[in-house]
Amino acid sequence: MLHKLSLALLLLGSSGTTALAATCPAYLEHQMRKLHSKETVDLCELTQGKPVLIVNTASHCGFTPQFKALEALHEQYRDKGLVVIGFPSDDFFQEENEEAKTAKICYINYGVTFTMLATSAVRGSDVNPVFDYLGDKAGSPKWNFFKYLVSADGEQVQRFNSRVKPDSAELKQAIEALF
Repeated sequence: MLHKLSLALLLLGSSGTTALAATCPAYLEHQMRKLHSKETVDLCELTQGKPVLIVNTASHCGFTPQFKALEALHEQYRDKGLVVIGFPSDDFFQEENEEAKTAKICYINYGVTFTMLATSAVRGSDVNPVFDYLGDKAGSPKWNFFKYLVSADGEQVQRFNSRVKPDSAELKQAIEALF
């Protein structure tokens, strides 16, 4: 009896793993370090079966105040399943050299509670794997605070430029359409 129960649990566990792999888009099959932390985030676990808003950010850009509206989106839609992820980048030469300073701007100055990852490239030859995928699907960001709204299955990607504010009707309608 114990053997059959163990076998059933083993099979259930392996099918659960297969189910997770099947529902996680390949571009999210990565562990990435959180901003100014040694902790990593499993992007599949964070986003499994959920729509995702991915934003390349910078601390010293004219669009940096969008952090407040991004946080408001996070607060408004997280219970419905939306995941917001920020990717600080110095690709446009407007990010701090020290992650501690970037973290202070995000967490202290703007009250960000959504997931912020370590500084990385969002375009070019050193592009991180998430933005490599997004660039192929919808085009690389042309500036800071480009927003990529990705369906839960990872197949649909909508790109919004820096001038589209997080609280705009255009972006909110696109988010609502994913639920």
